[in-house]
Amino acid sequence: MRFLDFERPIYEIEKKIEELKKLTREHPEFAEEIKTLEEQSNRIKVRIYSQLTEWQKVQLARHPDRPHAVDFINGMIDDFVELHGDRHYGDDPAIVGGIGKLEGLRLVVIGQEKGRSTNEKIRRNFGMPHPEGYRKARRLMELAEKFSLPVFTIVDTPGAYPGVGAEERGQSMAIAENLKVMLQLKTPLLTLIIGEGGSGGALGIAVADRVLAMQYSIYSVISPEGCASIIWRDGKLAPKAAEALRLTPEHLQRLGIVDEIIEEPLGGAHRDPETAIKSAKERVLYHLKELVVKDPEEVLRERRERYRRIGYIEEVALSS
Repeated sequence: MRFLDFERPIYEIEKKIEELKKLTREHPEFAEEIKTLEEQSNRIKVRIYSQLTEWQKVQLARHPDRPHAVDFINGMIDDFVELHGDRHYGDDPAIVGGIGKLEGLRLVVIGQEKGRSTNEKIRRNFGMPHPEGYRKARRLMELAEKFSLPVFTIVDTPGAYPGVGAEERGQSMAIAENLKVMLQLKTPLLTLIIGEGGSGGALGIAVADRVLAMQYSIYSVISPEGCASIIWRDGKLAPKAAEALRLTPEHLQRLGIVDEIIEEPLGGAHRDPETAIKSAKERVLYHLKELVVKDPEEVLRERRERYRRIGYIEEVALSS
């Protein structure tokens, strides 16, 4: 497992525990020392992860070992059948979508996938979708509406791909059309942010009735590096920008952008993916069950009202 800089104390003590475990067959007396070290490791973890800065949380959201969209799909969805193509240009591996079942509930699933190995990262364009990816997502959403299926989207992208080819094929229009479709779709939509939620690239599949966020995910109009480069002309000030952007779930929940934060195992989802995915599955199913029993017109009305409330400011006259 890979460790971040601020996790160095945890790495050192866990390395020692692993070394002692290899010797326990010949030296059973080490068992007590291992137990002591494990207790010490847990105390260090609690101390470190209870005092994380915003920038450290950004690093956790980007951790290379965090479970990806395909991991959540494999761990949550039964009988998943992936569908390909946008019926215009081609298929985009950065967007994974199809039909499956969540504890017997049939639904359409759409996720942004970064890839794990070097070759897969390249094939999936590091999770940065092209226009055809967003058009594929739109096609699947319209398919869901046609067959009265709820839509479950999984967000994990640094942003939509900004290359020349993507712009030539209508990147901004593809995202804009998705926003329009999601605000008109007469079927429930639920979004889960599992890692990075970058700008319009994330929003292109995230205009939902309920937005859930994993504890160490981020969701922002711009990356900290991009913000620092624009505001202070220095990308190295990204930690300062991360503090100002209010991009972590705690801030987003207070602003009404995120509806629920899903707690991760101590140290982050990458340390225990199975438990993290199980927790997400329980909460996603809970919210979907609430949404699917509602009248489609009511769902649509509540979704529009939800987004009208975001950013609402009430002016209060101060008494003299």
